[in-house]
Amino acid sequence: MSAPIAPTAPAAVASGAGRRRPLGSLYAGNARAVMYRGWRATASTNWLVVLSGFFEPVFYLLSLGLGLGALVGAVDSGGEEIPYAAFIAPALLATAAMNGAIYDSTWNVFFKMQFAKLYQGMLATSLGPLDVALGEISLALLRGGVYAGGFLIVMQVLGLNLSWWALAALPAVLLIAFGFASLGMAITSYLKTFQQMDWINFVLLPMFLFSATFYPLSVYPEAVQWVIQALPLWHGVELVRGLTTGAVGWGMLWHVGYYAVLAAVGMVFTTRRLRALFLD
Repeated sequence: MSAPIAPTAPAAVASGAGRRRPLGSLYAGNARAVMYRGWRATASTNWLVVLSGFFEPVFYLLSLGLGLGALVGAVDSGGEEIPYAAFIAPALLATAAMNGAIYDSTWNVFFKMQFAKLYQGMLATSLGPLDVALGEISLALLRGGVYAGGFLIVMQVLGLNLSWWALAALPAVLLIAFGFASLGMAITSYLKTFQQMDWINFVLLPMFLFSATFYPLSVYPEAVQWVIQALPLWHGVELVRGLTTGAVGWGMLWHVGYYAVLAAVGMVFTTRRLRALFLD
């Protein structure tokens, strides 16, 4: 009786690939390669640009928190009077996470998609659209986390972290960065010109100014308050502010859930869009 014939090498490879890729052509389990490539490119050419983004919220904090704060005095935050600098610092922390994540997942992705044609090359390999989405979003998450971590240290040095709950602010801002990175890449996948990209800044600026960043929500008319509470950044500001000031409650889980849904929706739309653009 003859021995069974072993499967040929291509068949074995195909079989192994099938076991390694439960999502088929969508995911090869190698998003780290996309992230590593982006990190190497940033470290070699754009590190100074990335570093400069850290100082923007620090300048806001020093000029408004310490300068204007000397005139404003204490601010009511959840029934407790706190220094004005301690009021706006967590909002600037959430903004730092948003800016780092959104810029990396919009302008960088736009260049790679429309000019470098990088994703076409990636998807011509074993990588799937979910690998690309996860890799790019993780890179944006890393940038947002670097900004936020550095700013959190500045807050600690200035004595603006009023509670030990501030230690939980770092994972909170990573969640914020993840939500904005997912949303930013999903939106960018539909944009084709620089004029369209300008709309991103058009949306970010008023959201930064009016998300209870510099003033309590109560100063706005009730109708405007409802609009503000629908903005993504407001949820981040409230979440981080509650942690750094010690005003922690079960209601904060609403903000966590908001960003979890935002991140999931962004991931789904980004993956589908990359597949439709480059694979279908």
